[in-house]
Amino acid sequence: MNVVISLILFLVVLPLVPFWTWGKFSGLEKNIEAVICETIQPAFCQLPTAENKVAGVYREGKENPQNHTYFPIENSQPVIPFPVKKENIPDLKIWAGSSVVIDAESGTILHFDNGKKKTQIASLTKMMTAILVMEKINNLNEEVVITRESTHLPGTVVGCPRSGYCLSNRLYEGEKVRAIDLLKAMLMNSANDSATALAVHIGGSVEKFSQIMNDKAQELGLRDTNFCTPSGLEIDGQEEQCYSTAYDIARIGVYALKYEKIWEIMRIPEERFFSADGKYMHELKNTDLLLSTLPNCLGGKTGFTPLAGRSLLTGVADATGQHKIIAVLLNDENRWEDMKILINWVWNNYEWQ
Repeated sequence: MNVVISLILFLVVLPLVPFWTWGKFSGLEKNIEAVICETIQPAFCQLPTAENKVAGVYREGKENPQNHTYFPIENSQPVIPFPVKKENIPDLKIWAGSSVVIDAESGTILHFDNGKKKTQIASLTKMMTAILVMEKINNLNEEVVITRESTHLPGTVVGCPRSGYCLSNRLYEGEKVRAIDLLKAMLMNSANDSATALAVHIGGSVEKFSQIMNDKAQELGLRDTNFCTPSGLEIDGQEEQCYSTAYDIARIGVYALKYEKIWEIMRIPEERFFSADGKYMHELKNTDLLLSTLPNCLGGKTGFTPLAGRSLLTGVADATGQHKIIAVLLNDENRWEDMKILINWVWNNYEWQ
């Protein structure tokens, strides 16, 4: 009798198992997308291309993302326009170490070449430093004291576009400067001393601020990034610990669009500012050569160290001003012309639907 009852229960319960299982996946914290990413195809998570954006699944870790549709994912978010590549258009080859273009609104990848390659990024690091300045300093008019550490740095500093070549006063130890002026020097002039002074002001030391940077990177889901300094200068003997990717930097650029002040500063061609007591005057010139030649340029950030090579991040809007993209070139000796080619290729070969 017990055998008969067990058999009946088995036959009744078994058909309901799939429904309970589905309810478990859809009703708890993990949805179908998470299950796919964690169990079936983890290599395809979080790289939103124009193709897989339609499928509703973000995938990561594949240099040439393909259209792998598993299940339609219900999305409760408002429908936003996303870019679709015209038919039979191959991806563009840029002779950079790596390059990526992202649609700022949807996060869709429009161009991807070695985008997950870890490498040094030089002064593109300052984009993250600028974000933290906006988030950690409530009043950008507050005064920052220039420390000795800030005044003993190689490369570009306030007043000197390169080592040994100065056009105006450098920053002086003990000088008091408004945070907004240091932010301008860091973004326009790529000044390493300004980035360091702001970092010490916020974090107490370069090391502590670098940890804040890495905590922010983790918060943003930047899995292939580790910051060593607020300026992007590598630490001697620890160069391999200072890295990011074109994809992660592009995502930082997209996040930075939250702060119009950052992009407003990056569009300023030249500027001058004074110390808080009016004793010293400092001149700044923007290092971005595309400001006056690239239509609808939102601003950009340059970068260079011998190890990282020449790099460039650029934000651009389309002719209507409705769509914005962030493009990143890492280790590209022909960065100015290549960026123009890349931006024009995107506008010519994508339509927003």
